[in-house]
Amino acid sequence: MKQTLQLKLSQHLTLTPQLQQSIRLLQLSTMELNQELEKFLAENPLLEREDTDSEIPPVPAHMNGEPATALQAPAEEASRESSSQTDIFSADTDWVGEGTPSSSTRDDSDDSDFFQVAAESPNLREYLHRQLTLTQLEPRDRDLVAFLIEALDEGGYLTQPMEELAELVPEELQIEPEELHIALRHLQNFDPTGVGARNCAECLELQLLALPESTPSRASAIAIAHEHLELLAARDFARLKKALQCGDDELRQAQRLIQSLNPRPGAAFSTNETRYIVPDVVVKKIKNVWVASLNPDALPKLRVNRMYADILQGNRSHSGSQLSHQLQEARWLIKNVQQRFETILRVSQAIVDRQRHFFEHGEVGMRPLVLREIANTLGLHESTVSRVTTQKFMFTPRGIFELKYFFGSHVATETGGACSATAIRALIKQLVAAEDARKPLSDSKISEILSQQGIVVARRTIAKYREALQIPSVSMRKSL
Repeated sequence: MKQTLQLKLSQHLTLTPQLQQSIRLLQLSTMELNQELEKFLAENPLLEREDTDSEIPPVPAHMNGEPATALQAPAEEASRESSSQTDIFSADTDWVGEGTPSSSTRDDSDDSDFFQVAAESPNLREYLHRQLTLTQLEPRDRDLVAFLIEALDEGGYLTQPMEELAELVPEELQIEPEELHIALRHLQNFDPTGVGARNCAECLELQLLALPESTPSRASAIAIAHEHLELLAARDFARLKKALQCGDDELRQAQRLIQSLNPRPGAAFSTNETRYIVPDVVVKKIKNVWVASLNPDALPKLRVNRMYADILQGNRSHSGSQLSHQLQEARWLIKNVQQRFETILRVSQAIVDRQRHFFEHGEVGMRPLVLREIANTLGLHESTVSRVTTQKFMFTPRGIFELKYFFGSHVATETGGACSATAIRALIKQLVAAEDARKPLSDSKISEILSQQGIVVARRTIAKYREALQIPSVSMRKSL
């Protein structure tokens, strides 16, 4: 085969290191940006903060009346016996963890100059082991209780069957099955009440038995927890009244008593990781106009080290040295950080302009919005808007929201317009909040009410939005 030479012209996009850095900084959150900047500051001597005495902390405190906020990352959910049993408890019930050890107090008369450090709270197993050391049990029984403590999950439940646990006991103990059950009864007398239960029903029953006998409806509540918990979870009040041979008032009081209990006694000892959020943008109403501005707490103040820059400027022979490259990198970084916040501000203001009804009236005023609309308005690529709105937060008079929150799908209206899915979810919440608890609204009825307002939403769509809002079904919302 004869070899030939050919000339071919083509175009392709080349990402320069500066452009790659700009894209990477744009998609970082404020916390990640500060971590990245600390890395650059440690590696590049020509880059420094403008105020070296007070570096910008990753979690700034309140400044100029604009708060930083913290969100609790949810702890890992402990296993439960069945989902139907957990539906007994309403979503707005505040569970009070019992038995949380009180913090130690400091004697004011102590003249010690030692730095006072708050003691770390014990976890559930440590707390139970401390109680075990105070008991007067025989060493053999104490070892068995300690063995059961180690078998508990984070919620305080003993999820493994007793037969399996008996097989795991060291052979040198040579226990009888009844001995392990006796050790379990000792454990179930520990604080918090309900610890060591093998299922949700037993946990609730242990807590009810610990209440004074004079507690109203205690006997009915114990009967429900022991035999009829599934009926209560299913809101089958007719069968419950027949089984308990009681009236509406007695059943209602027993239900409230059960709802006041703690289905996860060990949850009070779990450690929740705190995740802090520093809003990038602050929205205020100025002269009847909603205006977005950058949050000074989130804005890093960087500059080139003047001493090194003057040395390089006075010595042109070292223009190709390492310091010269670092000077160029420092300038690129400062420019890219500035461009990052300018882009965030432009996108945020465009969002505010289109969602001004939300700031005036709340979620019901949210209008449909897609990334393409903002991208076309600002002359940006849609992927750029996507990067800007991810993990960037806006502080508003109605709370702190991720920029992604203001984008959503739409549902057609009878007039040919469109209604935001966020607004529809807000309407569903309002309708459910105002419904008669004895005759809650079905999904079909909610769809009919919305259609009367000109919003055409199918019943299955209502069900999808209701589940997204964690609103139970109509049968689960029914009460006496």
